[in-house]
Amino acid sequence: MIDLSTWKPRAAALGTVATLVWVVSLYGLLVDEGLVYALAVVPRRFDGLAGVLGAPLVHGSFAHLAANTFPLLILGGMVAVRGVGYYVSATLAIAVLGGLGLWVFGRSAAHVGASGLIFGYFGLLVGRGYYERGLQSIAVAVLVAVVYGGMLAGILPRDPGVSWEAHLFGLLAGVLCARAGLVAPFRRIAR
Repeated sequence: MIDLSTWKPRAAALGTVATLVWVVSLYGLLVDEGLVYALAVVPRRFDGLAGVLGAPLVHGSFAHLAANTFPLLILGGMVAVRGVGYYVSATLAIAVLGGLGLWVFGRSAAHVGASGLIFGYFGLLVGRGYYERGLQSIAVAVLVAVVYGGMLAGILPRDPGVSWEAHLFGLLAGVLCARAGLVAPFRRIAR
């Protein structure tokens, strides 16, 4: 029998992140357009460092926000299965590592959106299957690769309006987290 009490905190953490993304994005889109730029990663500019943590919270349009919501919830939910502490630490590690990679190597533009985080979740989930080699991790990795594998085309520079760099560095951050076990110490927290 499934113990629903263990799922409530995980769902609350995931819902909190999704709600924060929606509230900040809608505020930036509808009330203060300057917020979108203020929270963007702008490579190699000190005022663009705020975007390392802020960029996943703001989106350039309502369509951009809507397109990122479903994979953020699905892939984030799969990460949250291991517990609240694991989910929060993975989210922060991916945002920081991916955001810093983008800040150092990205093209000169304002990069916004949660897609770097989404690619990071993808990299973490697939990477765990490869590095952990447990039956459950491999099954999750295969499922994620089959359902979301097509998004890997997003790491190629095809559309100048899409931050393929955020996708690439988010993916690399997720794989690095899986490889290094950066979030492993938090597994036992708030299961």
